[in-house]
Amino acid sequence: MKQLLYVLIAGVCLSLTSLSAQNANDIVEKAATAYQRSNGIEASFVIRTQSPTLAESAEGTIYMKGEKFVLVTPGIRIWYDGTTQWTYMEQAGEVNISAPTGEELQYTNPMLLFSSSKKGFTAVYKGEGTATNGKAAYTVELTPKKKGEIVKAELQLEKHSGMPAHIVVRTKNGIRHTIQITGIKSGVNQPDGFFSFNPADYPDAEIIDLR
Repeated sequence: MKQLLYVLIAGVCLSLTSLSAQNANDIVEKAATAYQRSNGIEASFVIRTQSPTLAESAEGTIYMKGEKFVLVTPGIRIWYDGTTQWTYMEQAGEVNISAPTGEELQYTNPMLLFSSSKKGFTAVYKGEGTATNGKAAYTVELTPKKKGEIVKAELQLEKHSGMPAHIVVRTKNGIRHTIQITGIKSGVNQPDGFFSFNPADYPDAEIIDLR
């Protein structure tokens, strides 16, 4: 009887695990599809960074289209055209040029997590609830398949639109980044040139090529 009970319990657990994984994959797939059909996104956010020795926050705006994005926060502006990334640091008066890896891009722009999670993450469904913006949302936890800078990420995705509402990223050095989406618009179809750095706009900046 005990053996039968153990088999039943194991079967139920395996079924629930399979269902959760399927739900998680479906939810993330819906988010990725919503992004692909968005024809460009503009999102405002608040990012909070916490560690044992650090606590800071900043507001910002991100523009995304396909693999391209422009990220604007106080004192820093980042352009990525799908291949090259330019990071302008106002205080230093310099622009760093790089060719980031996929993981580096996700660390710079956590909004990319939901559109690329199938490639490098295992998704687990964590439940349904109300997002901080008041809308019904699913929560999905992502764990990288390979060890890297990101240890775990948690996505809160709006139930009906599939768009992100809240993102938490934990890194191996104990830093926690919390991104609260305060506003999001689709159909913001910026021209491709918008996602590239224009030296004429920053004539006094020092250009440092790190590629």
